[in-house]
Amino acid sequence: MEKSSVASEPLSLAPARPSRLPGRFARLPELAGPGFLPLGLFARLPLAMLTVGTLTLVTAVSHSYAIGGMAAGAVGIGSALGAPVLGSLADRAGQRIVLVVAAIVNTLAVAGLLAAAYFTPGYESAADAIAVLVAAFLAGASCPQVGPMARVRWMALTTRNLSPAAGSGGRCVAANRTDLDTALSYEGTADEITFVLGPALVGVLASIVAPWLPLALAAVMTITLVPAFAVHPSQQAVVPAPRKARTGVVPAAGQSGGDQVPQRRNRWAGAVVAVPVLAMVCMGTFFGATQNALSAFSAQYATAEIAGLLYAVMGMSSAVAALSVAFWPQRFSLAARWVAAALAMSVLSLLLLLPAGIWPMVLVLLVLGIPVGPVMVTVFSIGGVVAPPGRMATVMTALASGIVAGTALGSYLAGQLAQTQGYGAAFVVSMGAAAGLFMLGVVTFLVMKRRPQG
Repeated sequence: MEKSSVASEPLSLAPARPSRLPGRFARLPELAGPGFLPLGLFARLPLAMLTVGTLTLVTAVSHSYAIGGMAAGAVGIGSALGAPVLGSLADRAGQRIVLVVAAIVNTLAVAGLLAAAYFTPGYESAADAIAVLVAAFLAGASCPQVGPMARVRWMALTTRNLSPAAGSGGRCVAANRTDLDTALSYEGTADEITFVLGPALVGVLASIVAPWLPLALAAVMTITLVPAFAVHPSQQAVVPAPRKARTGVVPAAGQSGGDQVPQRRNRWAGAVVAVPVLAMVCMGTFFGATQNALSAFSAQYATAEIAGLLYAVMGMSSAVAALSVAFWPQRFSLAARWVAAALAMSVLSLLLLLPAGIWPMVLVLLVLGIPVGPVMVTVFSIGGVVAPPGRMATVMTALASGIVAGTALGSYLAGQLAQTQGYGAAFVVSMGAAAGLFMLGVVTFLVMKRRPQG
């Protein structure tokens, strides 16, 4: 994470200085430059539309839930495998070229998916849909990873003015940590908004117009918004690994109490990068299991179609809570935040077994979402701390892939249990995933407490 060399390069971005605007979030446009926030928000919307859009399209044209589910699964597998590859390429070649190429390839892949879906002669078996499945996999693998790339930019932007002599008295470091907390809180909320808005947009467009329209719109947004995000001046803050100066000090983004750490400690921290990635697998498992369990729950007490609305309730409270992380005290360390929020999430997930109606479940989900957003924000921050030098984008995309893989795992496990034993058994998967997040948080707390201090 060698960003001390970034400060030596001229940037056409607003210089780091105290904000004249009110509020911590008003500082973000000054850091990243005009247009970055809306671009970063809407450029990630196609990814949120892709899986549900594929499921809707293929199910509609094949008249088979099984084939539609396989196509959606192919998108998820492709995204989980392709995202770290795109991140690794961005670390080496820079975000701009990788995002532009990914946008072009993904647009062609989605167009191929639309063509394959409608021109496949028959869907009597999975073998008949092989072209659809291949296109779905390619669409998932090539989907531009705007969210992780945006987080990498924030980590670079909030450390680019630090040097070994900077931060005397801890004032610069504290301001830096505040800016990063604020940025990552915003990013967590942006993710929640898009992953609630995306499926809702797919449902509206597919039901009112045609099942092909959501994917067509996603392709148009990808080919227009992603290149605009790619060339935004903020990308200059992230220097590809081959160009980075080999300095002896590396700023560890999001770390309190002295962000200047020697390279050897950063290399040591790289050995534990699997812990936050595994945590994101648990987070995705929680999401996938909760979605499927809510489908079974709503089918029993109302109709299965309202499961998405129930899930959106948790997403809304999670998004609001993610914003609150920007105002948490600096002395509350990242590892301690993880433990506290994951503990609350584990305890509150037990409430999922109590409701016997829609409105009680709405209340439970509203409360349960409160610790979810802070856990996500904190795990991404921890990922920034432990990322090896020059591998920030790789780690951020690996974290995002963990969510995708975990969602598929949670959906499968909860679906099997819901089918055979009911929604209560499916919610047990959600509880287990939350407990896993807590245990991994404890491990992280102990490891970071004992890590070398230089």
